[in-house]
Amino acid sequence: MAKTVRSLVVLGDSTTVGVGDPVPGGWRGVGPLLAAALPHARYLNVSFTGARVVSVRHEQLPKALPARPDAAVLLVGMNDTLRSDFDARRLHVDLDAIVGALVSAGSAVVTVRFHDHSRVFRLPGALRRALRARIAELNGIIDAVVRRHGVQCVDLDLMEGAYSLETWAVDRLHPSESGHRRLAAAFAARLALAGCEVPGRVSLTCTGGLKVTPLHHVGWLVVKGVPWLWRRGRDLVPYAATIMYRSWAGLPEPPRHVVDPAGTEAVAATTTAPPGWRQPSL
Repeated sequence: MAKTVRSLVVLGDSTTVGVGDPVPGGWRGVGPLLAAALPHARYLNVSFTGARVVSVRHEQLPKALPARPDAAVLLVGMNDTLRSDFDARRLHVDLDAIVGALVSAGSAVVTVRFHDHSRVFRLPGALRRALRARIAELNGIIDAVVRRHGVQCVDLDLMEGAYSLETWAVDRLHPSESGHRRLAAAFAARLALAGCEVPGRVSLTCTGGLKVTPLHHVGWLVVKGVPWLWRRGRDLVPYAATIMYRSWAGLPEPPRHVVDPAGTEAVAATTTAPPGWRQPSL
């Protein structure tokens, strides 16, 4: 018999905040759309913009566990790939701790593995290669954690419409209303596979969102897009330069974190932050 979901929690970054799906008064997005398909569930969203895996572990997880979630949705990691201090080994430990704690609390967990975002947000060649390499490394870690804990995972690369422009908001970084609906539907399907009762259906028909015009596109590019590309580009440049040099010199790409094939390279979940840790800036 399918399990009735009495408590749903959502953890993650600006995507799970709902950025990209504007409604009067703020953002809607994947969380409320999924929650509407689970009418018996209390809904708690502890996400915040700019979140990285370490901040989900040490800030969001302690807020999520007291809700005793029957189901948990986790979407995080892309912000880590865009930073100069990307640490795959630390990321693996933190992600394993998050998922392990949720599973131990009795939650059906659904997470995601990421698409090739350089196909959506165009970057110069060297930065594109650097981002692809980071995403591949992140996905390897996610795969290992998913295997280790036996949780469900949505593969964004295989999701219908993943590389369609209508799936993405004006910034090309967050899903549009259509993208959020597709993502919520995919999460609902995976929760059903995990043995959860999903009485409702996530409609793919866009309703209620604010209309985005060409002026919004131009305004975002000038006010947000170029400054964002400059900030994140500077973070990726050293790594991209290393890739370019090794390619020119005939050397292999920089070594990556080696994931234990058995998925056992992990530590017990804990909510104690490492010494000197602080929430990373946007």
